[in-house]
Amino acid sequence: MNFHWRDGNRLQLLENGEEFFPSVFEAIASAEKEVLLETFILFEDKVGADLQRALIRAAENGASVDVTVDGYGSADLHGEFVLAMTQVGIRIHMFDPGKRFLGTRLNVFRRLHRKIVVVDGEIAFIGGINFSADHLEDFGPAAKQDYAMRVEGPVVHDIHRFAIAALGPVQAPRRWWQRRPYTQASGYAGTSRGEARALLVTRDNDEHRNDIEQQYLQAIRDARSRLLIANAYFFPGYRVLREIRNAARRGVRVRLILQGEPDMPIAKFGARMLYNYLMRDGVEIHEYCRRPLHGKVALADYEWSTVGSSNLDPLSLSLNLEANLIIRDHSFNRQLHEKLDTLMQHHCRRIPLERMVRGYWWRAPLAFLIFHFLRHFPELVGLFPAHKPKLKPIDQVIAPATVEAPPSAVPTAQPLQREHQ
Repeated sequence: MNFHWRDGNRLQLLENGEEFFPSVFEAIASAEKEVLLETFILFEDKVGADLQRALIRAAENGASVDVTVDGYGSADLHGEFVLAMTQVGIRIHMFDPGKRFLGTRLNVFRRLHRKIVVVDGEIAFIGGINFSADHLEDFGPAAKQDYAMRVEGPVVHDIHRFAIAALGPVQAPRRWWQRRPYTQASGYAGTSRGEARALLVTRDNDEHRNDIEQQYLQAIRDARSRLLIANAYFFPGYRVLREIRNAARRGVRVRLILQGEPDMPIAKFGARMLYNYLMRDGVEIHEYCRRPLHGKVALADYEWSTVGSSNLDPLSLSLNLEANLIIRDHSFNRQLHEKLDTLMQHHCRRIPLERMVRGYWWRAPLAFLIFHFLRHFPELVGLFPAHKPKLKPIDQVIAPATVEAPPSAVPTAQPLQREHQ
């Protein structure tokens, strides 16, 4: 499915769960016709309970409701929690469910990592925030720093069309000689228009393997003044690394905001193997140290920005199903820059080059291997057999509830902790 630039959109940047959850829950609960929701993680904590109530209210108002969760990220849902929604007509789907082997989930790769909500075909939400309480500051030191956006305007039609198509049969990867018929987008039927230009970009394991990466590469190559990337899991391909370094060489002020207090220590270790390569050509690296960084946002110069689910790491760029919104708008670019600049000024530490030079004798051989691994990672992934992903109704995956809870009942559960992306 191909998409085009859409003019006349209204965009609202949402920082963390404190801004995202009230906005998305209000929109869902007010739905009159339809709710489409995709998320990597849905937990049975207080955020999951609030989402459940909003979805049930939408269904009771007569809206058609479809919820899709990932079989790895949302594997711990229970029958009672699900039943409260399905018995009021909510359809819940699980992407690529997998059985545990010795208590361990094996379906780690090629995950549904998108976070998309579309309400009545006129309001959309897209970004990196999951439906879990660890996106709220009161969760404690492990609370995530992240971003999403509320969207109104013509690009919502593309997001809606994409979300509808995702509910259809999931097909096996196509060969290069096979073509997919293109469906032309119809006009936007809503009334809320703005000034921003936007483009929906997705990544899959079929015909759109490199679309998000190509958008990043083009923006980095075109940058002439500033480039600012905030990314939770920074381990990009060789081409992205090379273009970031080249941008700094030609005089662009390049700043990266990466994890200083990571939820997964290996993410910080891997990123630091790349620091010397980038910093010796003038790239500034700032580590966010207040809490784990979970954002996947970037801006270039004074117009281009992106917010979405895709990290700059091998999982997002070569395996997972992702979705980003690319924006061309001075006002949104400025707003995102102000947010990230505040983050750098108050909650980050800048890494000095001298610190990276010390001990480089042992990091240099490892960095050499990493660079060449990154350079060939997409081709290596292509050598592994790609299983056919499945989208199953959740009642075929989760054991039925032993007690039938009424639609308004919301089970209480302790917040679950798991590797997040």
